[in-house]
Amino acid sequence: MATDKIRIFDTTLRDGEQAPGCSMTLEEKLRVARALADLNVDIIEAGFPAASPGDFEAVKAIADADYGPVICGLARCNPEDIEKVHQAVNGARRHRIHVFVATSAIHREHKLKMAKEEIIRSAVGAVRMARELADDVEFSPEDASRTELGYLAEVVSAAIEAGASTVNIPDTVGYTVPGEFDRLFRYLKEHVEGIDGVTLSVHCHNDLGMAVANSLAAANAGARQIECTINGIGERAGNCSLEEVVMALKTREEFFGLHTDVDTRRLYPTSRLVSSITGMHPPRNKAIVGDNAFAHEAGIHQHGMLQHASTYEIMRPEDVGIARSNLVLGKHSGRHAFRDRVRELGFELDEFETNRAFQEFKKLADRKKDVYDGDIEAIIMSADGATSGPYTLKSLEVRTATDRDALTTVTLIGEDGQEQSASAEGDGPIAAAVKALEAVTGVAVELRNFELHSASVGEDAQGEVTVTVEHDGSSYRGNGTSVDIVEAGCRACLEVINRILRRRTSGLSAPPSDPTRATI
Repeated sequence: MATDKIRIFDTTLRDGEQAPGCSMTLEEKLRVARALADLNVDIIEAGFPAASPGDFEAVKAIADADYGPVICGLARCNPEDIEKVHQAVNGARRHRIHVFVATSAIHREHKLKMAKEEIIRSAVGAVRMARELADDVEFSPEDASRTELGYLAEVVSAAIEAGASTVNIPDTVGYTVPGEFDRLFRYLKEHVEGIDGVTLSVHCHNDLGMAVANSLAAANAGARQIECTINGIGERAGNCSLEEVVMALKTREEFFGLHTDVDTRRLYPTSRLVSSITGMHPPRNKAIVGDNAFAHEAGIHQHGMLQHASTYEIMRPEDVGIARSNLVLGKHSGRHAFRDRVRELGFELDEFETNRAFQEFKKLADRKKDVYDGDIEAIIMSADGATSGPYTLKSLEVRTATDRDALTTVTLIGEDGQEQSASAEGDGPIAAAVKALEAVTGVAVELRNFELHSASVGEDAQGEVTVTVEHDGSSYRGNGTSVDIVEAGCRACLEVINRILRRRTSGLSAPPSDPTRATI
């Protein structure tokens, strides 16, 4: 059956990163961009260059790396924003400028304080300027789902006439419902001249839990681009979940008559990468990539699964990159078996990354009897994101008792190969470990958040810890893994301290704690 293609526009690095606590470093953004390219998304919205110098540099670095997808940057309808996007994205062979302006009555009156005609003039001027700088221009009328249909059609018509090649219709505050959104798209298809000559796009937020459903309704009514994020991360309740909307189109292709070019076998590894970097782990019951998505405990379900998997599974776990086998390797497993297992899990590592991950695997295998897929994934995430010194953790000693403060001793190895140790007390082993790290490194940090996630199963499962700390008024996030929770937390804090020290050495300023944000 011939089907139409849906372009997947991933905005994890722009709208997704705006979720509280989800900010990423430049290196982390490059890792995510490379993973999105491997996933084979069509467009990567790499950021909002005018938000801050850091955002500009990140978008430029991603564009210059030119991993393959179209690289897009967001701009308000003003010349400075548009020029910054052009400067940031033009290093990519294929790039896009995305301009937006609010159109709903509530935004016109309370935010912009602009008349309808002024907004149309602003949109037309911005699209024309962007079109002079790039062949590929997208326009978004912010809060489109709460805009009067007649006026929305006027704005869209003007943007198309000015040269927009993609028109995106956002449900900015997650207000619409599928039937209503379907009618909105069909109205535009009927009342906007030239609309068949552009790509209609949809961008939904999840405030009422309907971002995926609304996006699918729009696609059914003529949209041919869906804007989404990995794990559905984003402001407030998040965005349309990429893995959910892609698998809905794949699983029900005969109904929608639509397909994507996404390599679905990379959905789970990409989800794990983003959750590891951001520290926001999907709920166990999250569709497609949650720990329970392909788990069956009820007896009647297990019986049906043994007879035929399709009795209770509408898609195969292998199709989204989740391996059927779980218990895989032990301390006697060799490098080739480890490399093969890594590939089966959907990860592509170079020789250096493989060797580093294998060394960590052997260390872990000496500490626990069975190594599960989740353990290997945690090793890869930790090794892939590992940053060089100046300090590495050699040893950690913890003493605790119910009637006294915890005492922690850490021993670090510096860049010169010398060992340095310090002991400290605290109202818990983590607090004591942080104080000991401060004593050795001379870097004072304040622990703001400590999150623990189990990487596999069993009493000897690895713990993945994500910490958020403050230093000199700026927030930093670090990750660490170990079968020992305190050690995992210590490694996460040390990762942050190393990053702070490297920034000092390189003369870089601290990242902005609250850069300008934009939403559509």
